[in-house]
Amino acid sequence: MNVLVVNAGSSSLKLRLLDRDDTVVATADLPADGDVARALREWPTPAAVGHRIVHGGTDFTAAVRIDERVRTRLDELTSLAPLHQPKSLSALDAVTRVLPEVPAVACFDTAFHTTIPPAAATYAVPREWQQRYGVRRYGFHGLSHAYCSRRAIELTGARRLVTCHLGAGGSLAAVVDGQSVDTTMGFTPLEGLVMATRSGTVDPGLVLWLEEHEHQTPHEVASALERRSGLLALAGTADMREVQDRAAAGDPEASLAFDVYIHRLVISIGAMAAAAGGIDSLVFTGGIGENSADVRHHAATRLAHLGIALDPARNDGDGTDRDVTADGARARTLVIAAREDVQIARETRAALSAR
Repeated sequence: MNVLVVNAGSSSLKLRLLDRDDTVVATADLPADGDVARALREWPTPAAVGHRIVHGGTDFTAAVRIDERVRTRLDELTSLAPLHQPKSLSALDAVTRVLPEVPAVACFDTAFHTTIPPAAATYAVPREWQQRYGVRRYGFHGLSHAYCSRRAIELTGARRLVTCHLGAGGSLAAVVDGQSVDTTMGFTPLEGLVMATRSGTVDPGLVLWLEEHEHQTPHEVASALERRSGLLALAGTADMREVQDRAAAGDPEASLAFDVYIHRLVISIGAMAAAAGGIDSLVFTGGIGENSADVRHHAATRLAHLGIALDPARNDGDGTDRDVTADGARARTLVIAAREDVQIARETRAALSAR
C-alpha cells in the first residue's frame, strides 16, 4: 500500500508519499502551520497515513492505529515532550481533517528503545519518581536508529552495532541483534551528546545551583540548555559546517567547539560499545553523520582501540549507504542515509496488517 508519511518538526512539516516499494512519489516541505489541504490536493489518496510521534511513554512500544483513545493518550503524554508532542498532534489533526477516512498510524521515536534492559533504563532516583512520574531512560531518534541499524545489518550481517544519528539533534544507540540495548538520550532529548543548540549531558547540580544561587527560573534554565547551548554557545553558530570552516582557519572558539563535540561523541561511542559487549560496525547517519568526513575521521582516529579505522578516500567520497572502512580494520564503519520515512511507512503497514 502507498503511505503518506507525516513528520512534524519544531518549525517545519514534511510530507512524503511512498509507494508500495518505498519509492517517494510526492514530497512537500511546509512551515509548521502550512496549508496541508493545498499540499495534498493534487496527490493521489494514500491507503494509510503514518505519523512520526516523538513520545509514546511506556504505553506504546510499537506503532499503533490511531483512534479516539490513542489520540487522547498521546495528548496526555505532552508533558514528557512539551516542545515536540504538540507539533506532532497538530499535524495529525490537520491531516485527519483532510483525509478523515484514511487509517492513520502513530509511529514513535521512543518505541525502538523499549527493549533497553532495566539496568540501562533505570535512573538511581527515588522509587516514587519512577512509579508516579514515569522517570526512566526513554531514548529518542528511535525511528532513525531502527532504520539505519536494520540497513547496516542487511549490508554487513553485524550483530553488535553502534548507530550514530548526528544532526541538529544527536544520539547514539547500542544495538545487538537488531534490538536497542542502550542509548544516549534519556528522560528527555537533552541528555547525551553536544548538539546544535542543546547542551547534552551536564551536572544536574549545575541546574540546582543556578536556580538556588542565581535565582534563575526552571523555564530560564531549560531555555538556555535547549536553545542557547551546544555548538551555538561554544562557537556562536549552530551549523557544524561553519564550525569546521572556522576551525580550519584557526578560529579558537570554533576549534574548541569542534573538539568538545568530538570528545563527547568518542567517549559516548565507547560507552555504547561497552553496552553492546563489543562493536562489529559503527554506523553514521543524519545530516552531520552523512556529510561530515571530518567528524567521522576525528572520531575514528580516537577509536582505534576498538578496531575502528577509515579509508581516507572512501571516507571523503560521495554517496550514502557505503562502507568507509580501511582494509584490515577489525570493525566496519558505514555511512547510511537517514530514512525515517521508510521506517514509518513500514511500521504503518505492519500495524495495519496486524489488525
